[in-house]
Amino acid sequence: MGSTRLQGKGLVDLVGKPLVERVLERAVRSTLADEVVLATTDLPTDDELAAYVAGLGFRVVRGSSDDVLDRYASAADKAAADVIVRITCDCPFVEPALIDEAVAAVTAGGVDYVTNTLLRTYPIGLDVEAFTRDALLVAHAEAVEPHEREHVTPFIYQRPTRFRLRNLAAPEWATHPEWRLTVDTAEDLELARLLYAGLSDDFTLSEVVALVKRDPSVLETNSGVEHKHVAKPDTW
Repeated sequence: MGSTRLQGKGLVDLVGKPLVERVLERAVRSTLADEVVLATTDLPTDDELAAYVAGLGFRVVRGSSDDVLDRYASAADKAAADVIVRITCDCPFVEPALIDEAVAAVTAGGVDYVTNTLLRTYPIGLDVEAFTRDALLVAHAEAVEPHEREHVTPFIYQRPTRFRLRNLAAPEWATHPEWRLTVDTAEDLELARLLYAGLSDDFTLSEVVALVKRDPSVLETNSGVEHKHVAKPDTW
């Protein structure tokens, strides 16, 4: 709720429901995720958010506003998770099938961390990360840099010689890394509202792509927003 670029972000309205609920709706459509958990801060500013999500029937785990890695370790422990998927509250277009693809890759073995952002081919806002409990616990025990604690997974993906990494590439029809489908600013929210108004309740990425291609000018809504970047490894 304390987002610096969009105050109260978690509960802003996105076509009749709060943003956080839209993200949760997308996540629970994953067929391989056993549980969806909200891991939010213990700050008073997030009391309303936590209460709302608990009222929807989801487990809510609260912790440090800065040490998000610790928050994730706590959530994984309480949910007894063997594989953890990280999705942020600014991704109301996250694709359930992508969550399943990432989880399946981790559970098949031979990999510690799977994402579609090491080499971005999907639109911004379709970000998914899945990793083993062991990798999370190692990061939690050893990470010391502030950005490693705040962003949860850099300790893992910035060590490609220590952890086995895999990147998921978009099919040709979905390869639009220049599209910004995340919600971090008022302009992003305006675009999300425009798109959601034209989508079905259980839309897929193909429906989003088709909608944008019918009217590419809609992307001008947030074309001036600068994306926040976190460093990725040179090799992985």
